[in-house]
Amino acid sequence: MKKRYLITAALPYANGPLHIGHLAGAYLPADIYARYLRLMGRDVVFVCGSDEHGAAITVKARKENTTPRAVVDQYHRMLEDTFEKIGISFDIYHRTSEPIHHETSQDFFRKLFDKQAFIEETTEQYYDETVGQFLADRYITGICPVCANPEAYGDQCEKCGSTLSPTDLKEPKSMLSGAVPVKRSTTHWFLRLDQHESWLREWINTGIVEGEQLHDPAAWKNHVIGQCNSWLDQGLQPRAMTRDLDWGVDVPPEIPGSEGKKLYVWLDAPIGYISATKQWALEHGKDWELYWKNEDTALIHFIGKDNIVFHCLIFPAILKAHGDYILPVNVPANQFLNLEGRKLSTSKNWAVWVHEYCEAFAGQEDVLRYNMIRKMPEQSDSEFTWKGFQETNNNELVNNLANFVNRVLVLTHKYYEGVVPEINPAQSFKSGWNIDKTGQYGDELLSINRKLVEMTVEIERFNFKEAMRTVMEISSAGNALLQFNEPWKTVKDAPETVKIVMNLALQYVAALAVAVRPFLPFSAERLRLMLNLPPWQDLGELSVALERLSNQQPLVQSSHLIGQPEHLFSRISDEVIEKQIEILKANEPVADAVPTNTKIAYKPMKETIQYDDFAKMDIRTGIILSAEKVEKSKKLLKLSVDLGFELRTILSGIAEHFTPEEVVGKQVIVLANLAPRTMMGTESQGMILMAEDASGKLCFVSPASGWPSGMGVQ
Repeated sequence: MKKRYLITAALPYANGPLHIGHLAGAYLPADIYARYLRLMGRDVVFVCGSDEHGAAITVKARKENTTPRAVVDQYHRMLEDTFEKIGISFDIYHRTSEPIHHETSQDFFRKLFDKQAFIEETTEQYYDETVGQFLADRYITGICPVCANPEAYGDQCEKCGSTLSPTDLKEPKSMLSGAVPVKRSTTHWFLRLDQHESWLREWINTGIVEGEQLHDPAAWKNHVIGQCNSWLDQGLQPRAMTRDLDWGVDVPPEIPGSEGKKLYVWLDAPIGYISATKQWALEHGKDWELYWKNEDTALIHFIGKDNIVFHCLIFPAILKAHGDYILPVNVPANQFLNLEGRKLSTSKNWAVWVHEYCEAFAGQEDVLRYNMIRKMPEQSDSEFTWKGFQETNNNELVNNLANFVNRVLVLTHKYYEGVVPEINPAQSFKSGWNIDKTGQYGDELLSINRKLVEMTVEIERFNFKEAMRTVMEISSAGNALLQFNEPWKTVKDAPETVKIVMNLALQYVAALAVAVRPFLPFSAERLRLMLNLPPWQDLGELSVALERLSNQQPLVQSSHLIGQPEHLFSRISDEVIEKQIEILKANEPVADAVPTNTKIAYKPMKETIQYDDFAKMDIRTGIILSAEKVEKSKKLLKLSVDLGFELRTILSGIAEHFTPEEVVGKQVIVLANLAPRTMMGTESQGMILMAEDASGKLCFVSPASGWPSGMGVQ
């Protein structure tokens, strides 16, 4: 384990607001990881800032007939405010227009220049004769040579993800004037990437540099290594580190030929991580070099897949060429998040803007964070839909997590005036983890501990979706603890059993308060208040909780007075969701509209039956209290279903369509009098009714929201 961690999140361009694709791609996973490290008591610094020198800035300024400075000032404030509202816990959010950044970047260039890491070359580059300016990569658009996208940029195609050079584009045009550019000669300094190819290949694929193991390649995502190898296999070429621009970091003036030259944004921007760390260190009396030059520091870059090459090849080559800096131990890049069946597009306004969400859903920031985690494109592209957002809130956050917490606190106040009850640890009860198991107090605490440990393992592997699922399993087990023991029915006849059940339920809530902190920080604050526990310090609370539970010690002591219950999450209505869909569809790209003449392939009708055949079926409403994967089965989930009058165990062949956490809290329709059937060693006592489309995709057939369990379906 490293002594300290430096976490970076990709610097956003200060030319527009933040959308949910940015959030799910880089900033939320980085925030989860940084918060987790603090909760484990580790030394961590989490840095980011506005990238204020990209070509996109000057393009924006020209379009709005203003100055680049006015643009970056406006959007830096917006970005900083949005990050704060959605709970991204940077230790510093800096900006690349600050003097300390210009100084740091120029010092870097000087060091590379002095070490002869550059070659000076005169090449032909595109020039806009209308405005009298050489065109940087992002000032040029044209047809992508790979996918024929007509809106590809000079450095990258955002449709297929290909990395390009301006001369690769077909039918190029200037973004400044719309004119067809011409080629003119200009001189620039190029980083000799070709000289770094050999060690980069070994470092990427083995983690070894000059005989020293610097990272574990097995811990890196396959698509990250794959994209790097694709570039390496094509052969690395020298890359220009300067541009002919009037906005950016000046090439140091003492270098001959520097007049009118600015640093290339992909030299200047990642150095922004370093200058941000310097500024943080100045403000806190720390030594910034420990976080960038000491081998006991783990440097981790959180980015989207469109930035992989820059963070895994170009920036490491720059750091290695300098000679004094450590290399990243991981670059856990996420893939892309799509929106309602289409690719997110800033230019087409096909996006959910985070600042607008925070205004429309004030107080529900964690609902978006939870949905982004559930849909996080960790290994492949994923999709956000407003209906899915509603379902995860209503079925998982409300029906599972919020209802559990509320029931526990309400019952504690009802039975014990809000005081954690004194217990007899030897008192038996039904475990929340297994209905067939008689629980022991210490064993139940150990079970919670195991789940928390499982969560930490997944976070350490950057599997944040799986880590969140594990957290929700703790809530599901807490729900099952209450449902199995039914304290509202047994409090008079078995008061000692109810005391231990309620004491344990409060331990579950306390464990959840710690567990959700990296993911849902606002909810963690509210849980802490409801439990009447000290405010968060983020100084090892998870580590302390793990130690206590592993020693079978409670997280909240008997006789502790808890706070007042409140609803952690509230249901989101159809009307609210329809409004958001209408707002989005007002910007729907016409060219991408779904054809109206699409034919649906319907399955043929089954043979006719008589009413008496149907009348034999006893179909009931129910709710899924808990769910788990069936060992050695790809298709089956083991469900605990409340029918109102009894609890059923049902094996359902839906594991390829739904994860366990997706189905907990779902209201369902159950064929209740189906003859029991034993599968994989477990007796299934009914069947969940599902709808299936032509492609085989399943969805739940559910009663109206809030419908009581056990009601007959006629």
